Amino acid sequence: MDLISSIFGWLNDQLLKMAWLSDLVKMLVEMVFGLPVNERIGGSIHFFIYDTIKIFILLSVLIFVISLVQRYFPPERTRQILGRFNGTGANILGALLGTVTPFCSCSSIPLFIGFTRAGLPIGVTFSFLISSPLVDLASVLMLASIFNWRIALAYVVVGLILAVIGGTLISKLKMESSVETFVFADKLVEVETPAMTLRDRLLFARDQVREIIHRVWLYILIGVGIGAAIHNWIPEKIITAILGQQNIFSVLIATVVGVPMYADIFGTLPIAEALVGKGVGIGTVLAFMMAVTALSLPSLILLKKVVKTRLLLTFGAIVVIGILIIGYTFNAISFWLI
Repeated sequence: MDLISSIFGWLNDQLLKMAWLSDLVKMLVEMVFGLPVNERIGGSIHFFIYDTIKIFILLSVLIFVISLVQRYFPPERTRQILGRFNGTGANILGALLGTVTPFCSCSSIPLFIGFTRAGLPIGVTFSFLISSPLVDLASVLMLASIFNWRIALAYVVVGLILAVIGGTLISKLKMESSVETFVFADKLVEVETPAMTLRDRLLFARDQVREIIHRVWLYILIGVGIGAAIHNWIPEKIITAILGQQNIFSVLIATVVGVPMYADIFGTLPIAEALVGKGVGIGTVLAFMMAVTALSLPSLILLKKVVKTRLLLTFGAIVVIGILIIGYTFNAISFWLI
């Protein structure tokens, strides 16, 4: 058992955390730039180069592999599968399918329209809408690469629970009348999904890597830059005074700060890593990440185009309350996770 644990730990450190890359970047910074990594400037450069390269490597590999899997779950197939279920089971399935269809919060809106037009229950559609940008297979490995497997799996579990509960509550409230009428204007026509060869799937996966990297590269660089600044330049006392667990409003502040931002989870990871390194509670960090990915201001503006104010406010309230509960709960049990 010890041998297996040691092998798993080595693979986790070298493949996910990329300890070898950290050592190489350290040599580069200290030998080429002549800057000690234990000082501010050297530490910031090391953080920026290491995290940027690591995230892009992991992201490219994960997107490629997941895109091959995702090709079995295009929007049409996802809609067909969801249409076979109802009740809470449909909400659970909607949330689970959201994990293998990693769309950002804004690109999920057209799917919301398509699913609603196809006659899927509105609660199931919202479970998918919450889960899709919030939780995906790549986020598990990315979180594990920065934190650990307990935190990664816990994030996925609570994200799915939030998606299921959110969709179920919206179903119970019978809010179909709060969807704009044009969404129901035209029913979707069933289209046969063409068969794809292995070469087609590989080309699709390659194109997905290019598309997603093109879409998120700037957010990743901004996130890594903010993370480097937090990690090396902002005094720990200031951060813990605002976001430390001794501040009862830390989770609320993190959620409020996260909502106006727009980024994929990959752009928030370096910030989260730096905040945890400064002593911020894991629940506060998770609340920030969830607010950015599930409740970004651009996505709420887009959603307002297809739903009425009552449904938008209900959706926002459910997700915010869920995030706050998750944040405070995880701060309370953080000693089990770190």
